[in-house]
Amino acid sequence: MRKQKTLMQDDYDPNALMDTLIEKLDLKNDAALARELEVAPPVISKIRHRTLRVGATMLIRMHEVSELTISELRNLMGEHKEKFQ
Repeated sequence: MRKQKTLMQDDYDPNALMDTLIEKLDLKNDAALARELEVAPPVISKIRHRTLRVGATMLIRMHEVSELTISELRNLMGEHKEKFQ
């Protein structure tokens, strides 16, 4: 049995992002969030446990359902990449 690699970054906290989406969308739990984002519930679990990163497609879907900007979503999960000038 292979152990899944945990993704680490100093400030990366996908739980803050997921919790904010649940609150903003007035959902009850991760299963409801998965339905809203049109993904399988294990995807949300893997993101929360940091074995799966929030990808571009997921960020776009989160933006569509929450109307938060991509920058706001990235900031919520602690991702602070510099923009190209």
